[in-house]
Amino acid sequence: MELSVYNIKGEDTGKKVVLDDSVFGIKPNDHAVYLDVKQYLANLRQGTHKSKERSEVSGSTRKLKRQKGTGGARSGDINSPVMIGGGRVFGPKPRDYRFKLNKKVKELARKSALTYKAQENAIVVVEDFSFDAPKTKEFVNLLKKLQVADKKSLLVLSEQNKNVYLSARNLTGTNVVTVSELNTYKVLDNKALILTESTVAAINNF
Repeated sequence: MELSVYNIKGEDTGKKVVLDDSVFGIKPNDHAVYLDVKQYLANLRQGTHKSKERSEVSGSTRKLKRQKGTGGARSGDINSPVMIGGGRVFGPKPRDYRFKLNKKVKELARKSALTYKAQENAIVVVEDFSFDAPKTKEFVNLLKKLQVADKKSLLVLSEQNKNVYLSARNLTGTNVVTVSELNTYKVLDNKALILTESTVAAINNF
């Protein structure tokens, strides 16, 4: 697939870049995408949830009433789960939600996500650029020129660029990452994918 290259003013430069079919034109594997997204979200979980069991709540362990002869149900101490203020049965405990995923599965998922974006014509290629200083207004103008200002977008750079990153940091609908940080979830979580020329070259070598 060939795409036109635009400059930061939104003008067609006349140049073309080729998106490698081995990355942007594969047969998407939805299950691999599901597993990769599931792992990414699981790794973000803190897993610090906790509730108290009957042995941990504050309260006397004295038996409330005698076992037999009251005409009512037998009962133990006030910490019983059936009592108000008692412990919780099978409550959540701190745990680690992370799990491992095969490297080839993750690669397949990422290529599947990029293929979906290519099929949706949601990829814009722009010349390599930088800002002299952090300036959110300049970044907003760039998004407007590329006609993606009204979409949640992801700008992928070939390497770290502090001024570009700081220019986009305050914008809620835009994220900036490098090629090494690109993953399936970030690709799918945005409506528009903005790639620089050098980024395309790096991704084609995935």
